Amino acid sequence: MKNLLRVFVVLTAVMVVALSVDAGDRPRVVATYSILGEWVAEVGGTNIILSVIVGRDGDSHTYSPTPADAVAIAQADLVLENGLGFEPWLTRLIESSGTKARRAAVSQGIESLRANLEAGHGMDVNPHVWHDVRLAIQMVQEVARQLALIDPPHAAEYRQRSERYCAELQELDLWVVQQTQSLPAARRKLVTSHDTFGYFARRYGFEVVGTALGSFTTDTPDPAAIELAQLVEKIKAAGVPVVFTENMVNPKVLERVAQEAHVRVAPTLFTDALGPVGSDGETYLKLMHYNVKTMVEALGK
Repeated sequence: MKNLLRVFVVLTAVMVVALSVDAGDRPRVVATYSILGEWVAEVGGTNIILSVIVGRDGDSHTYSPTPADAVAIAQADLVLENGLGFEPWLTRLIESSGTKARRAAVSQGIESLRANLEAGHGMDVNPHVWHDVRLAIQMVQEVARQLALIDPPHAAEYRQRSERYCAELQELDLWVVQQTQSLPAARRKLVTSHDTFGYFARRYGFEVVGTALGSFTTDTPDPAAIELAQLVEKIKAAGVPVVFTENMVNPKVLERVAQEAHVRVAPTLFTDALGPVGSDGETYLKLMHYNVKTMVEALGK
């Protein structure tokens, strides 16, 4: 993979130069996944040229970079990532591309959630910080700061767009609090495909009872039968009425768990990626509204 990416970058050098001429002085920015890409677009506006690596409905945990990704990284001025281990492929991609771009994690400064996971289940840091809207605000502010560092003449514009968008996010956070508090505390219990809602649970008063994959990542072996049996028992003991599948994870394992636990499967949530254009998850604001409404309705029955 490393040699292939290097060769592809060399072969496309003329194209990169041509694109740079057409772009004028606008900085080129790469965002690693769709939710972050939307935030960068909101803050950067027409002042930047944006590329997003992992697209809508894509799984950043298991993504395999393409030669086109190496080209985008090679010509970038700034590479923005989530960090906290969310993009395990990024360092190799950056090294293979030979880029001189600035690299920054928008989660920097955020206190991460950690867990001691069983052997073989991978990383012990939860990277899914955006499900707490207050932390999403911090990440958007970091986007604005990073754009200002590479493009000082437009720093005021980045700050103004960030402030405007963050005002919408502050309203969203208040709405999520109101909606989730309408559920009795005893019914605020989540079972999902992988462990993506830790920050959401901490902020909005939920308990993550368990997950089908038992991990913060989807890049993990299928769970053993005994693990699924243990999850079924947890669901029964906690009185969980419904489980939630995710837009970028195969639902079959969780559907099997639901069948054995005799509970319902709720409509699919948008978790690690935006949904298709026109869907309930096409933007971060829509994604959060849809997820919360779906949770409240399903858990309230």
